[in-house]
Amino acid sequence: MLNLNSLFHRHPERVKANVEIYTWQICPYCIRAKLLLWWKGVKFTEYKIDGDEAARASMAERANGRRTVPQIFVNGQHIGGCDDLYELDTQGQLDPLLAQ
Repeated sequence: MLNLNSLFHRHPERVKANVEIYTWQICPYCIRAKLLLWWKGVKFTEYKIDGDEAARASMAERANGRRTVPQIFVNGQHIGGCDDLYELDTQGQLDPLLAQ
């Protein structure tokens, strides 16, 4: 039987990290970030904060004042937004981070 995960170099069994992502439902950057996480087999906790200023303030407090979405946390560590997530992946640093 063909293993598609191996074919596409996906290793969801290696993902151990606790990943949290703050999003808005129709935000294209949120969708793009979730797509990369999904592709890597990450089971993440999503906080949909559309129009919820209290939730956005809470997110900003955790994200060193950043109020844009998405904001992504891996094992409680703020890693940034969508571009930051893709940059970590491009540099080969995302998979090791997710394996922790």
